Amino acid sequence: MIADVLTDAGARMGKAVDVAREDFATVRTGRANPQMFQKTLVNYYGTPTPLEQLASLQNQEARTLIVAPYDKGALKDIEQAIRDIPNLGANPTNDGSIVRVTLPELTADRRKEYVKIVRNKGEDAKVAVRNIRRKAKDELDALKSEVGDDDVARGEKELEQLTKTHIDQIDEALKRKESELLEI
Repeated sequence: MIADVLTDAGARMGKAVDVAREDFATVRTGRANPQMFQKTLVNYYGTPTPLEQLASLQNQEARTLIVAPYDKGALKDIEQAIRDIPNLGANPTNDGSIVRVTLPELTADRRKEYVKIVRNKGEDAKVAVRNIRRKAKDELDALKSEVGDDDVARGEKELEQLTKTHIDQIDEALKRKESELLEI
């Protein structure tokens, strides 16, 4: 029973770390990256649809991304969705068959803003891991009458180690993203 609680908590913490990494990837660095548009929704015939399902994304140059829609009728919608992305500062242009997204050069102030955004996302991920830990600890406490205090204490120690491991993974991903952002 304790092992089930720990396994479940570990799986959920792993998902929280994966979500944090995906969130970090959506924050722009100095280069164009298709992952920046991972969570972009396009209003396609009245339905919010992920950009990845409507078009292929390719790097043309360091700061230019080509968006080639599968349906040419969605060009204007895709262009508008990219223009509406907050904190991107991109200027998409539509030539009738593709959308070319040119990203402006990042200033030092803008890089610092992005570092703050990434740190907030990292803190949110840590809070999610801690909430998972709290819920698992409550589940372990509920098992005290069935398995005994010693086994529950051992389970709580394993839970703390599991939590520390996942928070360290978030910190490591955060450090990598910060260094990537501050690199000129």
